[in-house]
Amino acid sequence: MKLGSLFSYLLYTVAAIVEAAPQYNSTEAAASKQITKWQKQYNGYIDGTIKDRKQGCTKDKIIYRQEWGSLSHRQRIEYTDAVQCLAKKLPISSKSDVPGARNHYDDFVAQHIKVAPHVHFGGLFYPFHRYYVHLYETTLREECGYRGTQPYWDWTLDWQDPAHGTVFDGSPTSIGGNGEYLPNNSPTNLTAFGINLILDPATGGGCVKQGPFREGTFTVNLGPATFNPNKHGNGLGYNPRCLKRDISTIWAANTRPTYVQYMLSVCGDDFECFGTVTEALNGTHTGGHYTWGGDPGFDPYSAAGDPVFWLHHAQVDRLWAIWQALNPNVRTKQVYGTETAFNTVPPSPNVTLDTEMDYGILAPKQKVGDMLSSIDGPFCYVYI
Repeated sequence: MKLGSLFSYLLYTVAAIVEAAPQYNSTEAAASKQITKWQKQYNGYIDGTIKDRKQGCTKDKIIYRQEWGSLSHRQRIEYTDAVQCLAKKLPISSKSDVPGARNHYDDFVAQHIKVAPHVHFGGLFYPFHRYYVHLYETTLREECGYRGTQPYWDWTLDWQDPAHGTVFDGSPTSIGGNGEYLPNNSPTNLTAFGINLILDPATGGGCVKQGPFREGTFTVNLGPATFNPNKHGNGLGYNPRCLKRDISTIWAANTRPTYVQYMLSVCGDDFECFGTVTEALNGTHTGGHYTWGGDPGFDPYSAAGDPVFWLHHAQVDRLWAIWQALNPNVRTKQVYGTETAFNTVPPSPNVTLDTEMDYGILAPKQKVGDMLSSIDGPFCYVYI
């Protein structure tokens, strides 16, 4: 693996943090217990906040997001059926705007491609994705008859062997299996946000052959936008192909319980520190993405083309919600950073509570200040 200078900085930042982690003298099991304790504190905060509410997000309106493995087999199939439903509906993007869109699922992928330089490595990362996942969940419920909520993938449960966890085991109740193993697969070279990164092949690399999104049942139409030399223009053109994955236990190790424990504790009330730790090369956000990798998974622009993206980002949002609940009077009012990656792609204004985020044809623009609590503004959900 090789990386450019900006990622080198982020790698150094988290490497320094993780090196300090042994002060906890914590085993993975002990870290998991601590995370569970914080989860309970978060749930207690949510319950206590809404119990006497008469309007807005109330206890009779709130919906519960669950970990994928805690859902029944029937509930999991209902979810993947709804995703397939979305992938069969006509796109609402125009041909001139997104030439490659062939279904409504592609509309969501296209918007992530368009705004990627604005919603990573800066102050819009957390608030943008919170509403983005909410839009997707709402669309599944309203347009595809889905009666459940957006599930999350708790990486800490299967980080040692993700290919055999409930998300990737390839069964009909999974999100699909690993890609077919390609023994002579080449490294993936990508350039994004001013960074060049070369990712070594892992345990798959080919088309997904098992599960509800196997080859022949699901088509990736957009992207990749950052692969060298195989990127497909700006990622918005038509490029139909199978879903590919390349599950890596090396990257999954960056999502283990001790990493999550430290992520939730090391920064105190410093939101910028928390965001930097999350997005660093060996942070949990990158670790989760590159656990499944492949195409479009390795492409930070079009990664939403893999349905597991939404479970992954629900987990990212869950951990932000837990972190916020550890000191809600401070942490539900914070912003940081600028509106572009590293403030270099291109330089941009500082993020404020009034900064508006673009969701294209999916929804009107949203203010950052309305995204800072999962039980206020447009939201009424809790993770359990």
